[in-house]
This record gives sequence, C-alpha cells and structure tokens, in this order.
Amino acid sequence: MILAKRILSGTRPTGKLHLGHLLGVLSNWKKYQSEDAFYMIADWHALTTEYEAHVSLKDVTYEVALDYLASGLEPDQCTIFVQSWVKEHAELALLLGMVTPLPWLERCPTYKEKISEESHRNLLTHGFLGYPVLQASDILLYQADVVPVGEDQLPHIELTREIARRFNHLYKKIFKEPESLLTKEAKVPGTDGRKMSKSYDNCLYLSDSPDELRKKLKKMLTDPERKRREDKGHPDVCPVGYYQTLFNEKSRTDEIWAMCRTAAIGCVDCKMELADKLIEFLAPIYEKRQELAKKKDWVIDVLKQGSQKASKIAAETLYRAKEAAGLWALK
Repeated sequence: MILAKRILSGTRPTGKLHLGHLLGVLSNWKKYQSEDAFYMIADWHALTTEYEAHVSLKDVTYEVALDYLASGLEPDQCTIFVQSWVKEHAELALLLGMVTPLPWLERCPTYKEKISEESHRNLLTHGFLGYPVLQASDILLYQADVVPVGEDQLPHIELTREIARRFNHLYKKIFKEPESLLTKEAKVPGTDGRKMSKSYDNCLYLSDSPDELRKKLKKMLTDPERKRREDKGHPDVCPVGYYQTLFNEKSRTDEIWAMCRTAAIGCVDCKMELADKLIEFLAPIYEKRQELAKKKDWVIDVLKQGSQKASKIAAETLYRAKEAAGLWALK
C-alpha cells in the first residue's frame, strides 16, 4: 500500500466500462482510494479520438460515474470528478503546450500506434497530437506523487516528467515530477478472443444484466481447433479456458481443463458454468449500479463536489505556474 502520497488517474468516457476496466483499472484504484486519491472522468481526452462520433459525452460520463461508484469507489474516501468541470486542466495544457517541443510529441509511441491502428479515423488533429500535454496538465495540476498506469502508458508519464522539468528549468520550480506505479494488467479477452474493446463490439459490460452476460458468453469464441464435441480441446489457448482461471476455484479449473483435453466436457457446458461464476462475481456491482441509477441527483452531486474540491487545488497550482511564466495571474 502507498502511504502519504497523492494519486491521480482517470479513464476516458468513450463508452460504459467493461470487465477489462474492472480487473485492470478499477480494482487497483479501489486499493489506493484510502490514500489522497483523485479519480477523473477524462471527457476532454475522449474528444481527442471521438470528436466525430457525435455521441453524448454528457450521458456517457454519467454512465462511467455509475460504473466507478458501483465498482466500490467511495466518494468519502477518494475524489471523483469530471475533467472538463475543472477549467484549469485546459488552461494549464495551453501553458504547457507553449514550452513542449513538437518532436517530443511526435516521438510518443502511442501516438504512432494509434494513428496506425485506427486508420479509419482522422486523428491528424492538434488535439490528438497534444494529448500527452493535456495528460501532463491533468497530473501536474494536483502535484501528484504517483500515477497508477499500465505498461503502455509509461512513456506518457516520462513525458510528463520531462515537461515538468523543462517548465521548472525555464521559469521556477513549480511542479513535482510524478512517479509511475506500474499496475498489474488483466489481459481480459473479449467474446471474439481479441482485446476487449468497444470498437470490436466484444465487451462484457458492468451494466450487462445476467441474461445479457449469459447470451454473450454462449457465443464466446472457444478453441478454434475444436470443431466437434468429441474433439479434444486446448484450454490454454481458449478464451473460455482463461476465464475459468479468473472466476472459478483453482481445483475446479484444473478439473475443467483436464476434461476439456479429453473431450469429457463440451464447450457449451463449459461456457454455461463460466456464466454462472461470472454472474455471481459481478452481481454485487450490477445490483449496486441498478440502485445508483435511481439516484441520479446524488450521483451528479458526487461529481460536483469532487470537481469543486479538485478545482481548489488546481486553481492554486495554475496561479503559481502563470506567475512563474510571467503572466498576470488573478486569484
């Protein structure tokens, strides 16, 4: 457990959160929420890739808030807020953008990867190129000590450190250089065996009902070499086999794997047992989410209070940064 450290992290509201988010992000946040933790719904960041999608970010932000709270984040333990409700994020991003060399942004590996992976979208925009500067603003505004990230985000945190160092050198030491907290990522495949992603339409959402989960799991991809019931399976390459290791007891998982290898159990039976276990695992989250959905005013109030708390800290940091850069800063 981290002690006496401020933590900042967030997710983009590009859709409701799914099982991958729960196991790879939210479960880690829950561990750290008793620290000085700030958890953001990064709606500005969502626009960097979703600006043409014409979705209601307002509605999706609310759905993500439900997912945060249903997953166990407690507003009396951590600060939950909306990025665009704290205007200092945009203002500091503009200031930091003035001192960030263009080659630093162009060399960012996730920039190149995203352009290549999502060639169907026009990502050649100022907003997308400047994504790491906005991310640096998110972190530096709160003088965060620690940022929990997956391995793919490590270059972004290092760039944040470089931007902070450059600003401090050019003007005055204002910003802390945050440390990365490398979190264990759960590689959760989607129902088609690929990475779980909204864009692949292969997600198991935290908002899915038990019936919806059962239907999705019934269609889930299995061992491609096992074409008939009597064929012997290879659970080590089967997404359903992997899910059994996550949600079933080890002794039972070992038993299922052994039966799969000898064709003593069929894929449908394996999937239905998995469905029972997964539904049982997600039931507390699903039920709490259903209850929270009846308390929309309370959920919005949580976001307002969190954003107000965040804004007080952010405003002080921005004031000091503007003064350091020679701007006429007003309180």
